[in-house]
Amino acid sequence: MVKLIMTWNIREGKESEYLEFLTRDFTKAVRAMGIEPTDAWYAVWGRGPQVMVAGVADDLDAMEKSLSSDEWKKLQERLREFVVEFRYKVVEAVPGFQL
Repeated sequence: MVKLIMTWNIREGKESEYLEFLTRDFTKAVRAMGIEPTDAWYAVWGRGPQVMVAGVADDLDAMEKSLSSDEWKKLQERLREFVVEFRYKVVEAVPGFQL
């Protein structure tokens, strides 16, 4: 199993639109690509990214297929309307370990 870890900061003035997009579209789109959401973190204060979200796929091939899809490209474009400093990486998922 592999985990996709994504981080970003919400654009100033886009908070309401961002939350609507995240709850209405983002989660459904990620699931449709075969990535199951597992974690979501929102930092109220401190250094580092404001938001961290993670999801898992069965194996690296499945994750690579999802991340090379047109759907992933479209989802990133849409997300970037609401966020800045978007980054992601894929790591091995450790069973029983949460972010």
